[in-house]
Amino acid sequence: MYTQLPFDEIKIDESNKRRIAYFYDADVGNYAYGAGHPMKPHRIRMAHSLIMNYGLYKKMEIYRAKPATKQEMCQFHTDEYIDFLSRVSPDNLDMFAKEQVKFNVGDDCPVFDGLFEYCGISGGGSMEGAARLNRGKCDIAINYAGGLHHAKKSEASGFCYLNDIVLGIIELLRYHSRVLYVDIDVHHGDGVEEAFYSTDRVMTCSFHKYGEFFPGTGELRDIGVGKGKYYAVNVPLRDGIDDATYKSIFQPVISKIMEWYQPSVVVLQCGGDSLSGDRLGCFNLSMAGHANCVSFMKSFNIPMMVVGGGGYTMRNVARTWTYESSILNNVKLPAELPYNEYYEYYGPDYKLDVRPSNMYNANSPEYLDKILTNIMAAMENTKHAPSIQMNQVPNDPEDLGDVDEDMPDAIDTKGGSQQARDAIIEPDNEFYDDDEKDTGEKNVAINGLSGANVEKSGEAPNESASNNSTTNGNPSILTDEEISQINELNQ
Repeated sequence: MYTQLPFDEIKIDESNKRRIAYFYDADVGNYAYGAGHPMKPHRIRMAHSLIMNYGLYKKMEIYRAKPATKQEMCQFHTDEYIDFLSRVSPDNLDMFAKEQVKFNVGDDCPVFDGLFEYCGISGGGSMEGAARLNRGKCDIAINYAGGLHHAKKSEASGFCYLNDIVLGIIELLRYHSRVLYVDIDVHHGDGVEEAFYSTDRVMTCSFHKYGEFFPGTGELRDIGVGKGKYYAVNVPLRDGIDDATYKSIFQPVISKIMEWYQPSVVVLQCGGDSLSGDRLGCFNLSMAGHANCVSFMKSFNIPMMVVGGGGYTMRNVARTWTYESSILNNVKLPAELPYNEYYEYYGPDYKLDVRPSNMYNANSPEYLDKILTNIMAAMENTKHAPSIQMNQVPNDPEDLGDVDEDMPDAIDTKGGSQQARDAIIEPDNEFYDDDEKDTGEKNVAINGLSGANVEKSGEAPNESASNNSTTNGNPSILTDEEISQINELNQ
C-alpha cells in the first residue's frame, strides 16, 4: 500500500487566490519562560519581522486579536485552573504549593511574569480567527502565537498552559458540522485529541515521533472511543524521516480523510520542531518538506485555520513560518533574506532555507506500509460522513474594532486609523510599491538607475538621497559627480 512519492519543488498556483487574516500581537515577544528554557515566544516576533520585511503584509489583512477572557477560556478549561493561572506569579508562588502540583506547573511549565496575558494572546488569536472563518470574512486565518496542543482541561503540559486550538475548534463547531484537525508537530497532539476523543464532530490526525518521547501517547491503535471511535488517527513515526517519506505517508492519509470524512473546515497545527536540526525534535524535514503539508492542505480549497506550535531552533522556525505564509498568499519569495532587526540570527548563509542533514531515516518502507494498512482499515468505518442537526446560530455581537486605534487623532492620520490600514490588501494589479517611502530612504539606486537619473524614471529625487552615501557602513554607491548633480536638482 505504501508507495514512495518523489519530492518535487512546491509550485505556486497564482490562480488560487484566498482571503487571509493574519493575527499578531506585538506583546507576544515580550514574554519569556526563563533562562535556559527551550520555548521562546520571541520566535513569533522573528517570524513576524521576516513576514513584514518580505512585504507579505501587503497581501493579508492584519489583526491584533482581543485577548481571550476568563469566561472564554472556561469554555474548555476548568474555572479553578483558569483562576489559578490568572492569580499566580513568580512573586506569590509560595502561596500556591498545592496548586502547582495539582495543575502540573513547575519545570516544563514554569510560572513567569505575564503568564495569564500570554495565554490570553494565544487564545484570543485562535478564537477570533475561528470567528472570522465562521462569518465568511476570510478563507484562511493564521495565528502563529497559537498551536499549544498539549494543554489539558485542568492541567498545563509540555510548555502549554491554554489549549487555544480546542477553544478555536469549539468556536468553529458553532457553524460547522465537521472539523478536521491535522498536527505536523514532532510531538503528539494529545491535548486536542483528548478533548474530542469521544465525538465524531472533530476528527484528529497527528503525525508524530512515537517511542520513548514526550508525551508518550499517540499509538497506532488509539482511534477514539464511543461515538468518536475511528475519528482519531495517529501516525507514529521514527527518527530521521525525510521530505519524500513524509510526503508519501502524509498525502495518502489526508486524501482519504478528506474524501470520507468531508470536513467543512480544517485546523492545521504547524509545529516547527519537526524540522531538521531542531533542539528537541528528531525528524529530518527541510523547510520545503514541512511547507509541502501546508500547500497540500490549501489545495483542498476549504476554510482553514493555521496555527503555530513547537519549534525550538528559532531561526529555522521563523524562516519556515514565513515561507508557509508566502505559500498561503501565492507569493514566491527570493531566497536572499531581506535586512531585518534579527538579521544576525540567520548567519552564515542569510538564506530563506532550512536544509536537511544526513541523518539516518529509521522509517523503513515495510514499517510505513504496516502503518498505512492499519490506518486505512480503521478508516473504512468512516466512509459515510457523520451528520449533525444544526440549529440557527444567533449573530455574534457587533465587532467595534480596536477602539483605542480608532480615536479621532488616529483616524486623522494618512489613510485612517492603523486598524483600517492593516485591513487594506494591495491588489495584484498594483504596479508600484513603497508609496510611503522617499526614494533615498531605502537605496538611491533603483532598478539600476543612479540618483541622477531618478527624475527621468518618474520618481522625484529626495534630499535624503544625497545624505545616503553609505549604507550599513559600505562605501558610497554614487560618484561625487552624481551627488553634485542630485544637489543641483534639489535646489
